[in-house]
Amino acid sequence: MNQEMTIISAETGGLIGENRTLMKHLINKPLTETLIDAAKNGTPLLKLGKGIPRVILISGLHGNELPPQISLVRLINEIDGLKFRGTIYTIPFAIPKAIMHNTRRFDGYDMNRSAYKPGTVSNDILKLLKSLKIDAVADFHSTQKNSNPGVQSIFCSKKPCYESFKIGKYLSETTSSKIICQEKAGTLFKGALEDEANLAGIPAVTCEVVSNNGWVEKGSPEHSYHQMRKFLDYVGIKIREIL
Repeated sequence: MNQEMTIISAETGGLIGENRTLMKHLINKPLTETLIDAAKNGTPLLKLGKGIPRVILISGLHGNELPPQISLVRLINEIDGLKFRGTIYTIPFAIPKAIMHNTRRFDGYDMNRSAYKPGTVSNDILKLLKSLKIDAVADFHSTQKNSNPGVQSIFCSKKPCYESFKIGKYLSETTSSKIICQEKAGTLFKGALEDEANLAGIPAVTCEVVSNNGWVEKGSPEHSYHQMRKFLDYVGIKIREIL
């Protein structure tokens, strides 16, 4: 299995191990330790596999949204060593410094409202999506009850990238997640990574599960993991199949 680790946005480096709530739930495997160690130097990007489709799964853009980070680290460990058709890029700890402090913002800014701003971490990720010629993007988050959206959900849009809606519809139907679809990307949240990717012609969705910020509600990592697996199913990457 081809495996390649690189660091993007070096200014984001942080000590993931200091987030004790997160650490209690992370799968204890050598690759997990490798990712945590790499995060000291910035945002780790892990590439698994080769060929098409080329997809990316992201978590931790809000540092205190813990369930998706737990789920993506679990998924990475499961994928590692398997053979499958396609390339899976993962960013499990998008902003290690924010994760370290269990906080939503980085340097005072919400990075999921800043993807259009040059020099921000989320804009660096957006440029990365373009340079890697990514075919589909899934950005994973968690949401508190009685907030926005406050329920397990999938954000997507129809214009200018209709494939976003198709992915969102499939995930909604297969994961019991509410679909929240904009007619045009960027009209609901300016600067969200998903929206900016869709505006750039890269199909993208945002997947939410319910958990209080800085905490891990029972069952929330499993729900996020299910969304991730169904995303891979949609794009045609069958990780259970050993070729």
